[in-house]
Amino acid sequence: MEKGAPLGLPGLCVLWTAVLGEVCRCGAHANWMWLGIASFGVPEKLGCGYLPLNGHQKDLCKKKPYLLHSIREGARLGIRECQSQFRHERWNCLLSPDTVPALSTNLSSISASPAFSIFGYELSSGTKETAFIYAVMAAGLVHSVTHLCSTGNLTDCACDSILQNSGSAREGWHWGGCSDDIQYGMWLSRKFLDGQTKNISRKDRNGLMVMNLHNNEAGRLAVAKLMSIDCRCHGVSGSCALKTCWRTMSSFAKVGSFLKEKYENSIQISDRLRRKIRRKEKSQQSIPIQREDLLYINRSPNYCMEDHKLGVSGTQGRECNRTSAGPDGCNLLCCGRGYNTQVVRHVERCECKFVWCCYVRCRRCETMTDIHTCK
Repeated sequence: MEKGAPLGLPGLCVLWTAVLGEVCRCGAHANWMWLGIASFGVPEKLGCGYLPLNGHQKDLCKKKPYLLHSIREGARLGIRECQSQFRHERWNCLLSPDTVPALSTNLSSISASPAFSIFGYELSSGTKETAFIYAVMAAGLVHSVTHLCSTGNLTDCACDSILQNSGSAREGWHWGGCSDDIQYGMWLSRKFLDGQTKNISRKDRNGLMVMNLHNNEAGRLAVAKLMSIDCRCHGVSGSCALKTCWRTMSSFAKVGSFLKEKYENSIQISDRLRRKIRRKEKSQQSIPIQREDLLYINRSPNYCMEDHKLGVSGTQGRECNRTSAGPDGCNLLCCGRGYNTQVVRHVERCECKFVWCCYVRCRRCETMTDIHTCK
C-alpha cells in the first residue's frame, strides 16, 4: 500500500483484526466500550465479526445488526457522562493514553499500541472507579436504546403500550402519549453486557466478575428509578380539565449525578465468594447490600502522581481553582504540591453598537485572567 493511500474496507477489517488480537491479550472484558470513541468510518459497515465485541455480543450483533447504532450511542453517552461527572476530580475519567490513536484516522498506530483498555488500569482494577465505569456504561446503553425505541428508530420496540388508555377519568387524567419502554432497554443491556458472564457457573466466577455484574445492574436500575411522569393539559383556555400523562426517562446527566452519589457511598466487598456478596468489614456484614449500591473490591490509588504501570496520569499540569475548597481546589487537586500561576491576556470586541447607516462599531476590551495549574 502506498503511503497516504486510503485504507478502504478490506484494510479497515485487517487492522480491526489486529486491534482485537491486542484487546484479547489484555484480558479486557468490556471491549464494546471502544465503539464509543470510534471516529473512523461507520462500524456498521465493517460487520459484527470485526468489531471489538466478545463472542456472545458478536452473536447478538449478527442476529440484530440494526441494534449496533444504539449500542455505540450508549457507549458514547456513558463515556461523556463519566468525564463530565469527574472533570474536577483527581481521577477525571480520561481515556487511557493508549486509546488516543483511536480518536484519529491513523489505524496503523492503533494496532501498534501496546495495550488496549479504553479506561486503562481502572477497567480491571476492582476499585470504586471500576464500579462507576461499569454502572454508567450499562446505564448509557439502557438510556440510548430506550430513547431510540420511543422515537421509532428501532424495529423491535416502540412506546410502552401497557399504560395506554388506562388511568382515572374521575380524577381528570389518563395515560397517553408515548411512555418510554424502559423494559426493552433493560432487557437488551442485560443480554448484551451480562450474557457471556451469565453462562459461567457461579462457582467459576471470580470476585471481579460478580462485582461487575452487580454494578451493571445498579446502573440499569438507576435509569429505571429516575423515571418521571410528564403530563399535558387539555381543556378550554388552558383549564386543564383533563390531563394526558406518560412516563419518561430523566436526562442522562441526572442519572450520572445519581450514580456519582452512589460512587461516593460505594461499599467495599470481600473478594472471597461464598453464597452471597458480603461486605469486607466484619462489623458491617449484617447490613444488607442493596441492588442499587455500587460495590468495589480494592482501594483506589490516590491518583496524585503519574504511574505508568497502573496507567495513572497524575495531576501535574491540571488546571485548578485557587479559591475552591472542593475537589477542584488547588490544595486537593494538586495533592499539596503547590501550583503555578499564569496570567493570560484576552482581547475581544465588546460594547458593539449599530451605527446608521450601516455598520457596527465596537470597543476593544482587554481582560487579564489568572490560570492556576498543579506543579
